[in-house]
Amino acid sequence: MQRTVRCVGGLALFGAGVGLQKQAALGLPPWDVFHDGFSKTIGWQFGNALILTSFIVLLLWIPLRQRPGIGTLLNAVEIGFVANIVIANVPQPDALGLRIATMATGIALVGVGSGFYIGSGLGPGPRDGLMTGLSARGWRVSRARTTVEVAVLLIGWLLGGSVGAGTLIFALAIGPIVQRTIPALSIRPVGPSPSGADDRAPWTE
Repeated sequence: MQRTVRCVGGLALFGAGVGLQKQAALGLPPWDVFHDGFSKTIGWQFGNALILTSFIVLLLWIPLRQRPGIGTLLNAVEIGFVANIVIANVPQPDALGLRIATMATGIALVGVGSGFYIGSGLGPGPRDGLMTGLSARGWRVSRARTTVEVAVLLIGWLLGGSVGAGTLIFALAIGPIVQRTIPALSIRPVGPSPSGADDRAPWTE
């Protein structure tokens, strides 16, 4: 029960952080750039496009012989659901200072949410499982991560996803944050993930 509570709570924080970064309008993390562009292309809400992407990615687990856990399925649904709620209820700030504060709060929530979610040990998120699957098939972790994230970032940008300073700030900040939150919030000590993926659960190297 404790693991489930931590997982659900962590994913809620993660989804709130994603929603705040979207509302800050200063640029999104690579996968969320894709979700943003994809949502505009298919005419869906941002969070719904995120959920659909999660299940599409899970289909890629089949040839990679990856097995989802309960945390994987919760990840696929809950983050997008919570992001939609935040986007619908938190107005986009006009002042640059407020936008920066909103973005920073979002990144912090993603970092703390990652600590709770990853620390629950109930399974990797869909995108992170893709990375671990590629790694298990002989790809170097850095190569798998870079290839996938650059690809989704480029596709998302071409589809009209939001790329900006926030994209770079997230990339630089999230690693150091989760290096601290995962050990602090884990039920038992965990080592580094083999994937190093941002995912909807950004493991550290």
